[in-house]
Amino acid sequence: MKALRRVSAEGIALLVAGVIFLVPFSFMVLTAVKDQVQAADLDFAWPANWPIVENFVAVVSARDYVLLRAYVNSIVLTVASVALIVVCAAMAGFVLQRRAGRMGALANFLVLSGLIIPPAIVPTIWLLQAIGLFKTLPGLVLVEVAFSLSFAVLLFRAFIAAIPRELDEAALIDGCTGLTLFFKVIFPLLRPVTITVILTTSVTIFNDFVNPLYFLPGDDNATVQVTLYNFQSQYSTQWNLLFMDIVLITIPPLLAFVFFNRKIVSGMTAGAIKG
Repeated sequence: MKALRRVSAEGIALLVAGVIFLVPFSFMVLTAVKDQVQAADLDFAWPANWPIVENFVAVVSARDYVLLRAYVNSIVLTVASVALIVVCAAMAGFVLQRRAGRMGALANFLVLSGLIIPPAIVPTIWLLQAIGLFKTLPGLVLVEVAFSLSFAVLLFRAFIAAIPRELDEAALIDGCTGLTLFFKVIFPLLRPVTITVILTTSVTIFNDFVNPLYFLPGDDNATVQVTLYNFQSQYSTQWNLLFMDIVLITIPPLLAFVFFNRKIVSGMTAGAIKG
């Protein structure tokens, strides 16, 4: 009886989750394949015709192919930010876990503050202007790293807690320095949580809309999320092209979650349990 109830509850949960996901997704796809007149109705009606290729070409070629440049910018931004986040968060998590004390307590407080305190836009712009990185891709990379680092540090620290300290001592006895110990002994053991951090942060940064809008304005520096403004104006909106743009932007993160969902869950669960 309990097993039947559990199966029923799981089935209902899956059904509700499927409806919550599939209804907006189907509406988005249907609107993306309609013409401009029918798409303006914003309903679930079946398309009268299927201008899929025309909509796709119009979205890609809009404003001198800004979407292609935006894809390049987003890929560079995501790769650079995730690489820095993984290295810095893994090293910080290792130090915080292995060296407890007053400085460690202060560092833990700062890490938690990064999760709690909301980011301040205007002071961040002033800082970027002062160091000459405002409206530049490296400046936005630093912003993304700063905003995502706290969560990654907590994941790495929880996972490192399961690695025996005796392993560190044995490596030091064999002549390893601090960096050699970390990169050749500890870091290879962090593969599950590293995959989790890479996937979660890459999807978050690739889908980020607010930070590129504030810290990287301009068509030459556009990221994929900012291209949504291409088909909106004060008086009219091309809904079919707007939703086609959303579909093209949604595909990479969606595929990442579909193919790597188990690795994400296993990495986060392992970190939570071993922490």
